[in-house]
Amino acid sequence: MAAPTIPEPVASFITAVNDHDEQAFLDAFAPDGTVDDWGRDFTGREQIKTWSDKEFIGSRGTLAVEEVDAAGETVTVVGDWRSNHANGRSKFVFDVDGDKLAKMTIREG
Repeated sequence: MAAPTIPEPVASFITAVNDHDEQAFLDAFAPDGTVDDWGRDFTGREQIKTWSDKEFIGSRGTLAVEEVDAAGETVTVVGDWRSNHANGRSKFVFDVDGDKLAKMTIREG
C-alpha cells in the first residue's frame, strides 16, 4: 500500500520533524504561527521553540503518517507519534498560509 500523499508545506514539515531538524521545524511556521497542543497554545517562534525543546523536537519525536486529508487550506494528518515525551496515535491539523504553517493543532488520533 502506497504512503498517502502529503501536500506542501506539511510534507517538508513532517520530514523536518522526523529528521529532528529544529531550524527547518521552526522555519515552517509563519512569524505569528501557533501550536495548539491539547488546548495549550504556543504562539510565535520563541514560545514554539520552548515547547518543542521539551515535547517535540527535543524529545526526539517521529511521526509515522497513516492518513492524510486535505481540504482547502487545512491539512489533517493522523499517525503514530513516538517520542521520549509522549506516544500514541495522534491527529495533527495544519492551517496553511501560503508556504508557511499558521497553526498546528494536536489531538488524540
